Amino acid sequence: MKSFLLAACLGATAFTAQAQDKFTVSGKADLVSNYVWRGIDQGSGFSVQPQLGLSYKGVFLTAWGSQSLTRGDAQEFDLTLGYTWRGLTVQVADLWWGGLSQPYGYYKHGPKNNPLDGGHHFEGTVSYRISDKVPLTLSWNTWFAGADVRRANGNRCFSTYINAAYDVALPAAITLTPSVGFTPWRGYYHDKAAVTDISLKAARDMAWNDKFTLPLSVQVVVSPPRDHVYLVAGVSVGF
Repeated sequence: MKSFLLAACLGATAFTAQAQDKFTVSGKADLVSNYVWRGIDQGSGFSVQPQLGLSYKGVFLTAWGSQSLTRGDAQEFDLTLGYTWRGLTVQVADLWWGGLSQPYGYYKHGPKNNPLDGGHHFEGTVSYRISDKVPLTLSWNTWFAGADVRRANGNRCFSTYINAAYDVALPAAITLTPSVGFTPWRGYYHDKAAVTDISLKAARDMAWNDKFTLPLSVQVVVSPPRDHVYLVAGVSVGF
């Protein structure tokens, strides 16, 4: 254990030394025609999704939200703390989508407390993008605490989502991204191991002038477990 901790500390020190020594603040707001997350319709319809980000030496903290503009109570607020070095990102997140009518500070969950609907879900994520020449991104996401328990017995599900995405550069500055999502066992995403979503996204930054661009995207999402297809359009502004 001591050897492991020493190696981890030395590795973290080396990573930090090579990270960008600069504090940055970023913000953006996305407008989406529908909020579909990992193949699951979140019931929000047309939504605005703002994000505030802080980063320093590879460490980042983001606050992200989604607010429905057509369906009243649908609201989400996520906090994420992570570290990026080259193509590797490790992060933990508090995902909350209790809605406007639910208290944010309620953390107790159990079989009698509607554990799978709303509340806080704590997730650990490891993702890796191979390189610019091989733009394949692989990610593993697991809920390790919070409301992710079964109603019948209260046992934790450890709901897990695995994703692979590949960026393809096309003419006219268009990026085409096919991706596939998978869950290896029973949990939030499906009642057994299954492919959760298959998607194809086209994105392009539309230049209005020398100083302003408007990123646009259109995405087809197929959800095999739900036998459903979604077509989602989005536009983003930010700094």
